Amino acid sequence: MPRITSLDRALRLPRYCRQTKLANNRVAYYFEPPSWARRQGCSLNPEALGSDYASAVERVEQVLLPAFDSWRSRGLTDMTPASPEPGTFDWLVGIFQAHPKWNEIESATQRHYTKSLAMFANHELKDGSRVGSKHLSDFTKAFVDAVYGKLLVVTRVSSSGEVTVRERRRYVNMVMAACRRAWFVGQRAQEKIVPASNPFSRMGLRSHAPGRSIRPTPTATWDELVAFRAAATRLDYRSIATAALLSWEWLQREQHVFGAFDISHYRPSERPNSVRIVHPKNGEEAWWPLLDETAAPLFPELMEELDEIKKTTLSGLVFRRDHAHRQSTIPLPWITPRKDLRYLRSVVKQIIAEAGLRKELSFRSFRHGGFTEGADSDLTDAELRAAGRHRSNRQLPTYAKRTGKQLITATKKRREERIRSLLVRQNANYAPE
Repeated sequence: MPRITSLDRALRLPRYCRQTKLANNRVAYYFEPPSWARRQGCSLNPEALGSDYASAVERVEQVLLPAFDSWRSRGLTDMTPASPEPGTFDWLVGIFQAHPKWNEIESATQRHYTKSLAMFANHELKDGSRVGSKHLSDFTKAFVDAVYGKLLVVTRVSSSGEVTVRERRRYVNMVMAACRRAWFVGQRAQEKIVPASNPFSRMGLRSHAPGRSIRPTPTATWDELVAFRAAATRLDYRSIATAALLSWEWLQREQHVFGAFDISHYRPSERPNSVRIVHPKNGEEAWWPLLDETAAPLFPELMEELDEIKKTTLSGLVFRRDHAHRQSTIPLPWITPRKDLRYLRSVVKQIIAEAGLRKELSFRSFRHGGFTEGADSDLTDAELRAAGRHRSNRQLPTYAKRTGKQLITATKKRREERIRSLLVRQNANYAPE
């Protein structure tokens, strides 16, 4: 059997394949489907693959993983040709995912795009063919609209024979957005093959059905933030308590708070009175001052907690699973290597229940609450954009909810302007000749 070398340690292993060290410094390879798949009825069992790296990888990639993906997609992956014909939509997807632009997309969005593109490509047409097998020259706006309409409506038949019809508008809109981006990237990369006219552009997609109101993200109040932080502290989730205050104060998304906020961003030696805020979604970044003109702290509670974290954290992400009842001996980041925050969100729900708050609240509610507090404080759109690092004010109503105070202030300003204009007209009418 071969001995472990530095090359062996660097070799890439397929999904669900692991390397085990045996006696005499030797290795063996194993394939282990995830436990959740076996619980859900996957027939694939763990399998010993021997000690030869090449043969182990070949079996996993050519036999075991295709079988697992077929089970997981209920056979949809079996319909995808191994090498798409050039000029088809399947080929376009491959061009998109091989382009450098694909690597600029964060991993969570890549997963959404992959799933969305597969859903569109695997849709079966009346003639029995897949959409992905069609040539791009056949993609007219009417064709895309027709497929969109088919994907939009889902019909389910229960075991009792009851038929349920529903829309999945938000998800299918995301599918169209992924296809639109793939087409634009593919057109720039293969302009002689991909038509310049993008049939996924200007589709006039609505985020909700006509006559149906949009359900906004629930916005937390300051009192709810205080209650959440107190409950998190009682449950020993102090890092989440601090993170919630940070999201409120600095208007940060949870993906940034837990996946990008590094200890080196907070009060570095070259700028000890500032914090570096980076927004992975749009690439914007800024240095946020921590002290005012008189050297008084602008965020005393938050700074005190972050200063304590900085004393014990030398490098890496700021927020980690530092609670005493964690399973790992070392405080791992809340975000997983695949940029997954589902465990964090389950803990947040536990804290919300402990605090006795509204069940519909989430971690995102605190960022929305910070935006709304800014709007209530009469911040201008420019000031809110600067705080949230938005390039456009079109997104501000999504975060800064229109509260009663804002409406009252707006009404007073309108009435004042109305009275001022009336007085100007009256003075003009009675002006001496």
